[in-house]
Amino acid sequence: MSPQDAPTTAASPVAVRTSLGWRERVSLPGLGIGSIKAKLDSGARSSSLHVEAIETFHAGGVLQVRFVVRLRRKLERYASCAAPVLDRRHVTDSGGHRSERWFIATEVEIAGQRFATEMNLSDRGAMMFPLLLGRSAIAGRFRIDPDLSYTCPRPPRVPTGHSPLRA
Repeated sequence: MSPQDAPTTAASPVAVRTSLGWRERVSLPGLGIGSIKAKLDSGARSSSLHVEAIETFHAGGVLQVRFVVRLRRKLERYASCAAPVLDRRHVTDSGGHRSERWFIATEVEIAGQRFATEMNLSDRGAMMFPLLLGRSAIAGRFRIDPDLSYTCPRPPRVPTGHSPLRA
């Protein structure tokens, strides 16, 4: 038997990936958000952040979006954010509904790793988690164990304001 015909018994080396639960608390330092609950979903291609009161504006000749993120549903904690627009694309949600959404690039910090990722801005008000981290953000970095929840230490809280939507 030649070496080419020999059965392969050892797997090629694979980088060891941190296992995370299906839900975790993460930071979005580029948006000034110290802690937000996220659902990690390998079935969703893109990441999605729940925003309210979204508006576009130009700063220095760059199209940007300004929006409000509800950090805690019951406690009425909000963060006012702004970011340059990366793109505007059609997204099909899990129910098969297609909509056009703004995309931004921002940093995510989870399990001691900080990395840039794309995120669309949408109304996730009916969802349990204001942030959904999709497979483009997760792939090659983490393994998701659906039996686990909140495996990472809670990120430090950043002081937030009350709803800018209310006078």
